[in-house]
Amino acid sequence: MRNIRVNANQVALVLKNKAFKQLLDEGSYWFWGNEQIFIYEKGNAFAAPIELNTLLQHPEMQAALEVIEVKDNEIVVQFEDNRFRTVFVPGKYAFLKGIRNYTYTSIDLSKIEITEPISMQLISTKLTAYVRSYTVESYEKGVLIVDGKFVRILDGGTYYWWKNSISIQVAKADMRQLQLEISGQEILTKDKANLRLNAFIQYRITDIVKAMYENKDYEKQVYVLLQLALREYIGGLTLDELLDKKEGIVDFVLKSAADKLAVLGIEIKGCGIRDIILPGDMKDIMNQVLMAEKKAQANIIMRREETASMRSLLNTAKLMEENETLWKLKEMEYVEKIADKINNITVSGNGQILDQLKQIFVKN
Repeated sequence: MRNIRVNANQVALVLKNKAFKQLLDEGSYWFWGNEQIFIYEKGNAFAAPIELNTLLQHPEMQAALEVIEVKDNEIVVQFEDNRFRTVFVPGKYAFLKGIRNYTYTSIDLSKIEITEPISMQLISTKLTAYVRSYTVESYEKGVLIVDGKFVRILDGGTYYWWKNSISIQVAKADMRQLQLEISGQEILTKDKANLRLNAFIQYRITDIVKAMYENKDYEKQVYVLLQLALREYIGGLTLDELLDKKEGIVDFVLKSAADKLAVLGIEIKGCGIRDIILPGDMKDIMNQVLMAEKKAQANIIMRREETASMRSLLNTAKLMEENETLWKLKEMEYVEKIADKINNITVSGNGQILDQLKQIFVKN
């Protein structure tokens, strides 16, 4: 004979020959046979000593247990007093009813959208094994593609979907103004001059669905469209015409590429030519032409100045011819300049020198 004590908030399961006999509440009990006694705490998980379905055939066990069945492609989130406790994967679980208040939320993992009343904090912390997430930056937009089909446009933020076999893709694009460099383009002019060009284009994505879903590699297409526009313009001009009309390249490219880029969902904002690089021999020839032009301009300027100087001298000569006093003043000016250059004057000879000086400085 043996005594079994069942405390408060406990139950005792009595089996005999591995078959259910009775379920005992709080109290003291005596047993004389070979019964098996299993004592459980109320509110805890119930670990069945025999097949659970066999026990559930008895009304006492049905009343004492709370059974949770989780189907395939499903999980169940358990809360205790509205606080997260655990997650149940497919299977059958049992809890003894009692002092703890449990609630459950079933989640269907066969879909991707999160429609269950579960907070984002819980999803991003406790349920990370069952979700997949994508982050779209504030300056970006995304295209949600499910099983290869466009669903919707995603603005900036973090998005969560249930993890399953359904394919999800998010194609993201920068919605700010972008710049594409086109470097080292070798192009022949109309007169077969080979030159190298460096250009750039500034653009914005206006329709992300066209750019990311309806077209592939939109950046490569933008590059090719600008490249073709440059070749079309430059190939129709000779080198001299190109150098004279290089400012027209930008206007031509803007007009030529605008409609074609609109099909890609892109708006062109501007473009420009960084460099037009000539080959070495052509560069030498252009430098020689430039030097010849500059020399010719310098000669013209020199001739113009010489002509002006001679005209000035002629006018001065006419004035001195008409005015004897002006002639003497000019002579004295030159004598003064000569005197500034010397320190001593040594005079040798007869009286003719004095007469000559007298003729210079004294008016008859």
